[in-house]
Amino acid sequence: MVARIYKPAKTAMQSGEGGTKEWVLEHEPSRPRQIDPLMGWTSSSDTATQVRLEFDSKEEAIAYAERNGLAYTVAEPKPRKRIRKSYADNFKFGRNGNWTH
Repeated sequence: MVARIYKPAKTAMQSGEGGTKEWVLEHEPSRPRQIDPLMGWTSSSDTATQVRLEFDSKEEAIAYAERNGLAYTVAEPKPRKRIRKSYADNFKFGRNGNWTH
């Protein structure tokens, strides 16, 4: 069973970086999901995919995987480009782009 270690990206619904400081260890599914013929829901008998462990650093997550004999892959996070924009920029003279209303 292979585990994946990564740092989650921020969601589109938040402006800050909340929930993106920790490293996450998740197990990759060992079997494909099945579709329930009656309801059409997808399900899996692999309960390891429901486990999500959070660590303060990448080294702690790697040490946990090695201590428990898990094969793992590490996905390094891409650096975020900081956008410095103020609300007043939407109304400035010479603004690029047309008004939509």
